[in-house]
Amino acid sequence: MQRDLFSAAGGLRPGLDQVDWASTPLGAVDTWSPTLRGTVDLMMHSKFPMTLLWAPSFVVLYNEAYVELIGDKHPAAIGAPAEVVFAEAWPQIAPMMQGVAETGEALLVEHALVPLERHGFLEDCYFTFSYSAVRGSDGTIEGVIDVVTETTRQVQGQRRVELLARLSEELADVADADDVRARALQVLRGGSDELEVVDIREATVDEHGRTTGLPDAPDEPLDGEHVVVQTLDDGARIAWAVAGATRAGVEPFVLVLRLAPRVRVDRDLRDTIRLAASIVGRALGRARTEQAERAHRELEAQLSETLQRSLLSRPVQRDDVQVAVRYVPASTEAQVGGDWYDAFALPHGDLAVVIGDVTGHDRDAAAMMAQLRNLTRGVSMTARQTPAEVLSSLEGAVTGLQLDVLATAVVAHLADAADDGAMTFRWSNAGHPPPVLVSPDGVATVLHRKADVLLGLLAAERVDHHVVAPVGSTVVLYTDGLIERRDHDLDDGFAWLEQVLADTQHLDLEQVCELLLAQMPGTVDDDVALLVLRTGPVPR
Repeated sequence: MQRDLFSAAGGLRPGLDQVDWASTPLGAVDTWSPTLRGTVDLMMHSKFPMTLLWAPSFVVLYNEAYVELIGDKHPAAIGAPAEVVFAEAWPQIAPMMQGVAETGEALLVEHALVPLERHGFLEDCYFTFSYSAVRGSDGTIEGVIDVVTETTRQVQGQRRVELLARLSEELADVADADDVRARALQVLRGGSDELEVVDIREATVDEHGRTTGLPDAPDEPLDGEHVVVQTLDDGARIAWAVAGATRAGVEPFVLVLRLAPRVRVDRDLRDTIRLAASIVGRALGRARTEQAERAHRELEAQLSETLQRSLLSRPVQRDDVQVAVRYVPASTEAQVGGDWYDAFALPHGDLAVVIGDVTGHDRDAAAMMAQLRNLTRGVSMTARQTPAEVLSSLEGAVTGLQLDVLATAVVAHLADAADDGAMTFRWSNAGHPPPVLVSPDGVATVLHRKADVLLGLLAAERVDHHVVAPVGSTVVLYTDGLIERRDHDLDDGFAWLEQVLADTQHLDLEQVCELLLAQMPGTVDDDVALLVLRTGPVPR
């Protein structure tokens, strides 16, 4: 008796059971070849989105993780030919699929635009996927397996962030309201294929200067906080957002947009529109009253820095290890960001040190940094794990809690290695700049090792590295703001670090921190978090 092939299908099981397999090109399940059964079994047990395309008609089979990627194509897609399931994308994907089936050569495509009808309309979707041939016992290619992840949010998110950055940069120093409007329209009209028509209006102004192709008013009131999206009789979707906060006696502006037909209206898009409106509104407000805006920015900077520093506590102090820390906000930002450091004692006696950087320079980044910092502490204190295991557990927590975060980090443990006071520095790196080790005789070495993927990107195997740090060794952990410069590459930054840190073994750690910050060339373009530790007794 054959084992139940769909036992691991989870929520996909009802859809699989409803298919009359005997009427499909695959035939009844009990007639499937060992290769087909084995591949299906492998796929059903995977938690990563996978679909099997069985030749010659490329009949579609997929696992539960794949359902979200195809939306309302499920469950009709199960057991149907790919040409029917993905008719709108078939001219694009068929040559790739057929090429793998004919040659057996695997194919990897990153961030490919594959428009799909999966939510009632043709929608721009992006995927990174790999097609691989499935061979029978005699070597014959029987099908193609597709391992895929959707990157729509990342691709569109990156483009939207870039658009908002260009908009913010273009309006940064504009003092005239008419110039603000003209430059904002130029950026928004030319910088995104998601926006077909754009206008910026004063809320109660008559027809003067209005852009054609847009209605005069939304079908519901604007409250200054939410984006209103209405669908016109011809199917066009119009988004409205108040540009800037509404204040008594100040006439607000309104951002009006006609959206491209293939863009999905979701929270991310609404947030982008709201942020664009906010950027425009702030620029207009600044042009109306530069003095008030300047005072507001100064207050914002002060509050932001206070928030950032309040989230960074003093590191633990021990008799066998010296620790010094610094945080320097970016000189060109609102002085709040996602950089953090931490040092704390583990239950089994080792010292844990952490340096990390959450993407972003705003209060959201700072708040997310605080969550990651606390999660790292919680994971570290709950079970005895290596640094790599801590990062893997942290990745699991980020995924389980559905935190929308992208961060780099180094987690390290310092443990006794020998009776002479030497210690083992063991670390794991999630896409972060590498630590620097200064030997007791003053030789500075960047600990170049292959870095693992960033936190929040994807679950991946993580690796521990270690070095022995004799008494008097100095280890420097830092964020990228210390070494990244617009006109230099990272290798220049690493060389600069080794040069500055050479022969600093005679300096105390506070002096080492001050030396690094004083020697930084130019202005601070990014936040800098710095954690320096030295093995050996703490001077009294």
